[in-house]
Amino acid sequence: MQQLYSEQLSRCGAREYFQGVVKSAVINQGFPASDESIVYLVNLLMTFLRSDILFERTPDGLMIKPLAIIYSEAVASNSESNRTQSLRRLGDVALFISGLYAGSLGRSLVDVDYYIAMGGNAYGYLAVCRRYLWGSGGIRIVFNELSEKFAGYVEILAEVGETSNLSGNADILRLYELWQHSGSERLAKKLQALGIHPIKIRRQTH
Repeated sequence: MQQLYSEQLSRCGAREYFQGVVKSAVINQGFPASDESIVYLVNLLMTFLRSDILFERTPDGLMIKPLAIIYSEAVASNSESNRTQSLRRLGDVALFISGLYAGSLGRSLVDVDYYIAMGGNAYGYLAVCRRYLWGSGGIRIVFNELSEKFAGYVEILAEVGETSNLSGNADILRLYELWQHSGSERLAKKLQALGIHPIKIRRQTH
């Protein structure tokens, strides 16, 4: 992270900082975001800015699973709890990546529109699934809002990224992408030094 960003976080705390920049982006864009959805975005930022959470632990090592794989795992699950957990992960990853790191998608086999469609559909399922029908009205409203206005929330996160100079995880993502394409041992060692143990996976076509 750049020095200014680090100073901002140490001065007012990460959560307070992100609350401020998310609310500023909402106001700047005149976007009709509910307070509950703003809180959800702040929590999303707090969670996924840790690369050990963004990069999911799998039997093959730490990696960012392709959305299609997360979706297939959700569909194949016999447990509604596991299915909703996978779909929430899908929606959250799609929103985070397409909002903050859309530039990296231009170098992949899928584009931002694909992420928007997959993420919006995942949140749409969560908004109507039985698990959230009773006793969780607030989160159902958030999921419905994220589903219907997914592209708008992508723009909110894009402004947050520009305001905050969130380059740390972008650098990790870029290293990971370069390694996926090249298989470079040098890049693999750089990723390992960051706590990422890359395993080559076959790219998905969509």
